[in-house]
Amino acid sequence: MFQPLAEDDPRSVAGYLLSARLGAGGMGKVYLSYTPGGRPVAIKVIRPEFAEDPDFRRRFQQEVRAAQRVQGLYTAPVVDSDTDGPRPWLATAYVQGPSLHAAVAAHGAMPVGTVLLLVAGIAEALQVIHQAGIVHRDLKPSNVLLAVDGPRVIDFGIARAADATALTGTGVSVGTPSFMSPEQAAGTSCTAATDVFALGQIAVFAATGAAAFGDGSSHAVLYRIVHEEPDLSRLPDELREIVTACLGKDPAQRPSPAQVIEMCGRASQDPALRRPEGWLPSSYAADLTQA
Repeated sequence: MFQPLAEDDPRSVAGYLLSARLGAGGMGKVYLSYTPGGRPVAIKVIRPEFAEDPDFRRRFQQEVRAAQRVQGLYTAPVVDSDTDGPRPWLATAYVQGPSLHAAVAAHGAMPVGTVLLLVAGIAEALQVIHQAGIVHRDLKPSNVLLAVDGPRVIDFGIARAADATALTGTGVSVGTPSFMSPEQAAGTSCTAATDVFALGQIAVFAATGAAAFGDGSSHAVLYRIVHEEPDLSRLPDELREIVTACLGKDPAQRPSPAQVIEMCGRASQDPALRRPEGWLPSSYAADLTQA
């Protein structure tokens, strides 16, 4: 997971010495650093083109303030930030573990019991994110990290900050087509139900290793999301009620995160959804020691 710093990477951000690069995405690059007390943190440095957009800065400031109030067990909380400097950045608690996307790519689909614990954990994260007034808008497997004690949802609020900028019309994509909702694809307003739709798509991906609405060009995938039903032919029966409810075309008909947790409990052999230390399959768990 760690990549050495490249020549064009900064060596420090606001006094945080950078040890390695963790990844990069549409919004910026992410680096590993440490607090003065030695706690690891992930620092996301926003891309220059976003930093130069005043609308993005204004929204980013609002979203970071909201995100700092999110302290859920299944999130990576924001611990520090600078929204006014030349290159805005924020630091979140570092989660040791691979992303769901990387883990499924390496090891294949998850067993049903693991998927139920995964979905319930993400739903609990969405509860606290939504209670802070945030809609994630870009919930996808690469924004879910697998830790030894459960999943963590990261990058909440950032996509919303970008959503109102001029950059969204100049080649910078907000959201990931395969995990968008019908209302996102149609360009209408996003609500908490938007994240629930993405959660249903994540459940399909985790359980089958494939996207619910297939692959192909962005336009083809978005058309299927709006007008067609998902391919659930490989989905285990225990997950069908949850996924079908989450992937309803009408946002008003989708369950709340609390209702998703209830459905996971009914579908699980342990309705209390107690998360054992070995909640991940052994092949997945091996990655935790290497992260």
